[in-house]
Amino acid sequence: MDRKDIQNVLEQAKENGVAFTKFWFTDILGFLKGFTITHHELENALEGGMGFDGSSIKGFARIDESDMIAMPDPDTFAVLPWRPKENAVARMFCDIMMPDGKPFEGDPRYVLKRQLDRAESMGYKFMVGPELEFFYFKSDKSPEVLDHGGYFDMIPRDEAIDLRRETILMLDKLGIMVEYAHHEVASSQHEIDLHYTEAFEMADNCMTYRLVVKEIAAKHGFYATFMPKPIFSENGSGMHVHMSLFKGDRNAFFDAKAPFHLSDTARHFTAGLMKHARAITAVTNQWVNSYKRLVPGYEAPVYISWATRNRSDLIRVPMYKPGHEKATRMEYRSPDPACNPYLAFAVLLAAGLEGIEKKYQLDEPVEENVYEMPEARRKELGIHTLPSSLIQAVYEAERSEFLREALGEHVWSNFISNKKIEWERFHMQVTQYEIDTYLPVL
Repeated sequence: MDRKDIQNVLEQAKENGVAFTKFWFTDILGFLKGFTITHHELENALEGGMGFDGSSIKGFARIDESDMIAMPDPDTFAVLPWRPKENAVARMFCDIMMPDGKPFEGDPRYVLKRQLDRAESMGYKFMVGPELEFFYFKSDKSPEVLDHGGYFDMIPRDEAIDLRRETILMLDKLGIMVEYAHHEVASSQHEIDLHYTEAFEMADNCMTYRLVVKEIAAKHGFYATFMPKPIFSENGSGMHVHMSLFKGDRNAFFDAKAPFHLSDTARHFTAGLMKHARAITAVTNQWVNSYKRLVPGYEAPVYISWATRNRSDLIRVPMYKPGHEKATRMEYRSPDPACNPYLAFAVLLAAGLEGIEKKYQLDEPVEENVYEMPEARRKELGIHTLPSSLIQAVYEAERSEFLREALGEHVWSNFISNKKIEWERFHMQVTQYEIDTYLPVL
């Protein structure tokens, strides 16, 4: 780490009276992990990182190769605003290193960095803007809602509005910009949209965002969840990801003379996403519960198609507004907010870059309602479906050489192993549905 960066962090820590600094990182499933050091250790930690045992971190290392180094990223230093100002607490995200100083291949941050370096070598910067939806409940014991509002509803004396407002103020203090917030379609479902930015920073921001949403809810005696489908009869929570590539200050997706103002780069990128959509679904929708959301009738995509207006498609290209060339983008609609954002952004970028490199051709948009389209019509148009269960998605991931390369051997193999175990545990469960349906008659 550059001495100037070290000095800058130390000065910020001193100015804010920081007594403790949390070193954050994620496991392969996207769970936030970390440990705390005192201000006495901060300078040494900035210079050489902090050693820890990686054998207990999901997907990290075997017990015989467990020594790892958490190297803090000085650009991510921030004081946690929900903690007391006296003896303040700060955080920094870390890159995970091996004892010899080489990057650890199982670090999700490293997986994303590899794909961003690939994009940079092609002259591109990857920009993303995710829309993370979530639910507020009265506790974590059952999905008891706080309100019965709907999309954009303004509810008198709405407790959730206060929770959202406080969350946004906390994010602002952490330097995370929010575009807007609103009530979503389902009862007690909400959305806070983060300002479009570079993918690496956004992945860190997503991890912080999820924690802040939960912290503020807990502070007021409620529970916030990013579970994709917590209520059977309601819409699930998605994480629609808006994406574009920039070359310098120019949006590489925009072409004033092309149909829909989409450049060849944008079309190839989109075609790459569609080609690998089934393979990457295990990463963008990694839980058994994720596939309770990806069903017809609840605004979540099921079919692999694209459109400019139709929100039943997997990929939507928002209509171009004159004078807003930099806003040209595509919206990938299947991911849910419980994914690992580092891995999700990495595989989305990898699929798009392959489309550019191999010049994949994009079919015409499907502006019809694909949900209501007859099966024969879908076959005629060559419209395929996303996997309908976690195990289907895992099988797609397992036979995908593209995904293996995008994630790297370590993450790919550990991720698939973990997901198979999850499916087996779920599949062996006797559910309340089976008790209610079969016990009285069989």
